[in-house]
Amino acid sequence: MGETMKTSSIIVAGALCAFGLLTTAVAQQKPAIHLGTPGARLVQYHATIHDVKYVYGVAAPVARLRSGDMLETNTLDAFGNVLQGPSDTLDMVKGDNPLTGPFYIEGAAPGDTLAITFLDLQVDGNQGVGAFAPGFGALNSSTYTPMLGPPLPERIWYYPVDHARNVATFQAHDSSFKVEIPLHPFFGCIGVAPAGGEARSSIVPAENGGNMDAPEASVGNTLYLPVNVPGALLYMGDGHAAMGDGEVDGTAIEVPLRARLQVRLIKGQKIEWPRFENQNSIMAVGITRPLDDALRVAFTQLIAWIHADYGLSELDAYELLSKAATIHLDEMVDPNYVIVASIDKKYLPPRKK
Repeated sequence: MGETMKTSSIIVAGALCAFGLLTTAVAQQKPAIHLGTPGARLVQYHATIHDVKYVYGVAAPVARLRSGDMLETNTLDAFGNVLQGPSDTLDMVKGDNPLTGPFYIEGAAPGDTLAITFLDLQVDGNQGVGAFAPGFGALNSSTYTPMLGPPLPERIWYYPVDHARNVATFQAHDSSFKVEIPLHPFFGCIGVAPAGGEARSSIVPAENGGNMDAPEASVGNTLYLPVNVPGALLYMGDGHAAMGDGEVDGTAIEVPLRARLQVRLIKGQKIEWPRFENQNSIMAVGITRPLDDALRVAFTQLIAWIHADYGLSELDAYELLSKAATIHLDEMVDPNYVIVASIDKKYLPPRKK
């Protein structure tokens, strides 16, 4: 979607291998850099409801990262972790999609690209939450999309999480039916500050990333984001344990997450929209309304990527994608819709050096 007192101390320790091994950690001390992976650090930050943000924008950073550093942090669920039982209501929610951050990336400047590799994501609790409310969701009447009939009422579902078996359980409200859903943890929200001094709501996905509700923001993938302001200012939140394509009623299985990420700064490489990549595929993200224009953004960006990095002409790439591309509708409930267009690397020539 679409704790107690503030704990903002940062613990920094040496990274002894590519995925990091925490050796020493002393709160409130200056970052310690150890040999092994020269210059790389493991930075730990713990967020609470008292220090989250609800917009992507310019704000004082909670921690500073260097290119190559790993970050271990946590995020709250889309409701700020306040919905816990049958008597709870959405009126208790302070704000939607609380964000952990921002994290300042040393040396990042407009025109650069920030790469975030997802190393580990774990559900940080024993249940998830799903809900819908009047005015939100693909099949619900709203101001801009009126429908016949009254708005759907508020309803909340709770999903017990079995960590050992890696599943969550859906229990129907109106019958005894239940079914297990495999876990696929990912960030619904991850993005950087937008350009021009703007502040964007944590509900909105756009060219800076944001509330993309993209299952691609998961372990094994790398996300590329355009840098728009000095330091990039990276935010994340809105953890999901699992989600259906389109997120049609407006929520996934909403959960807090524990995360380990690695950041890398690509100097002088400018991109216009978010991208994902893994060992097998490249993926371009289109974010706008209407849905067909989101698709056009995704495919024009994927064509540009293939042309720049793999050497095919734009017209050859266009023809190839018409025969071998895959489309993923990530969400169609937020202020902008999100489509990911991808192609398997086996269909592409060798990448240019």
